[in-house]
Amino acid sequence: MTVTEKSPVAAHPKPSNDSAVATPSWHRRFGGADAWVAVLTFSALCVAVLTKSVSLLEPDDYAYRASIIALTQGHLLLTDGQYQSLSQLLSSDGGPGIMQWVQTASGMWVSEKNPGYPFLAAPFQLLGLLKLVPLFYGALGCLGLYFGGRRWLGRWGGTWSVALFCSSGAAVVFAWRATMPTFTDASLVAAGAGTLLWTMLATERTARRRTMVGVLAFIALEAAVLVRYTNVVVLAVAGLAVLLAFRRARIPGRALVWWAASVGVLAGVILAFNQVVYGSATSTGYSAGLITFSLAAVSPNVMTMPAHLLKAMPMVVLGVGALGWMVVRVVRQAAGAVDPERGATVRRDAVVGAALGAGWLGVWGLYAAYDWTVNIASGADATVQVVRFYVPAIGLIALLGAWLLAQLPRWLPAIALVIIVGLAAWSLASLSTGAVSGGGPGGMPVGGPERGLNGVGLSSPPGDTPGMPPSFGG
Repeated sequence: MTVTEKSPVAAHPKPSNDSAVATPSWHRRFGGADAWVAVLTFSALCVAVLTKSVSLLEPDDYAYRASIIALTQGHLLLTDGQYQSLSQLLSSDGGPGIMQWVQTASGMWVSEKNPGYPFLAAPFQLLGLLKLVPLFYGALGCLGLYFGGRRWLGRWGGTWSVALFCSSGAAVVFAWRATMPTFTDASLVAAGAGTLLWTMLATERTARRRTMVGVLAFIALEAAVLVRYTNVVVLAVAGLAVLLAFRRARIPGRALVWWAASVGVLAGVILAFNQVVYGSATSTGYSAGLITFSLAAVSPNVMTMPAHLLKAMPMVVLGVGALGWMVVRVVRQAAGAVDPERGATVRRDAVVGAALGAGWLGVWGLYAAYDWTVNIASGADATVQVVRFYVPAIGLIALLGAWLLAQLPRWLPAIALVIIVGLAAWSLASLSTGAVSGGGPGGMPVGGPERGLNGVGLSSPPGDTPGMPPSFGG
């Protein structure tokens, strides 16, 4: 029986069926060559990241760096004196110091960025290991993809998911920028999506285990929302998918209560943070009219963004191909052209593919209406600047691409792996890794325009991110 002819029972193999009966328990649970290939793929990403120095290339880097360092000193908000002191400290290497911070009505200073990433990065900064932040969360993302993909697609499904996740230029470019949250929130989305996929399909597991693993999945997605609020699209799709499929997936009612409570805590944290920091539960650090979306932006973005996205994430082709093939299979099944024995597998794949596709297209559809990228995306070297808004979906695309690879004959894995590595090298080489000019969403530095900046541009960004500085005052 080929991969495409899996029966409904084979579609959800128990870990003990992955190997011979005499195989040791750890081997049965974690796999053999497929697990090692996944580990080696992630290890290659780590080598690529750790052998390159960290550079601050955009205003966002300076905003997050200041937030991380302030948080390690015990400060969420800074007084005017603390802001001036920190700005002078961070600009001692000739850089701008602090960018994209705003002064609240109370006179305190705070970054205009969403608050989550500094909290995730601060413990690593305290240990002097800031560069490991993206890799740590990347490892969590790969674990989620591996077990979710393996549960859905069989033994090599998790491996293909991890390989595709790590094999885009965008993954490497943003993983080596520890003062940018882009790869970290993409990893959290991947961890949450893969873990939730395992939870929904692992019907033979106990209700307690599925409930707890599901909680972890939602916590990962919620952390991604705290890092970038627009990731709420993926969280909403995940919640809707659970509500639509929990009966068929035999999810107990108490699990839904736990998962809903988790989401409720997230909403409460965001509203409380905004109330305390910005004076209103519905306010953010961005001034009104700075971040805008409109239907008028869709057409020009659709014309210019595909070239950037294919350059940064070649696996998009596999994701689109997977969705197309799933649609064809559903149509053929409706027409009676599919073997009834395979019907359950076709329906299950279509449901999973629809959920993954909805999350992916939800994020990309939202940013297709982003006004700022209309003018920026027309530049030949703008890929790194504009694709970062689309990177959070790479885990979802990787799972879809893995499904497509799993439909291939079994003798093709080695060839497919070589192609994936080649595409990764091409993608990385094609991206511009030089300094990124400009500033905030309007292309100019935002927040604290004179205080500690003195009009310094970003044409010559500093090199390695400095370690934790001494205290800058209480």
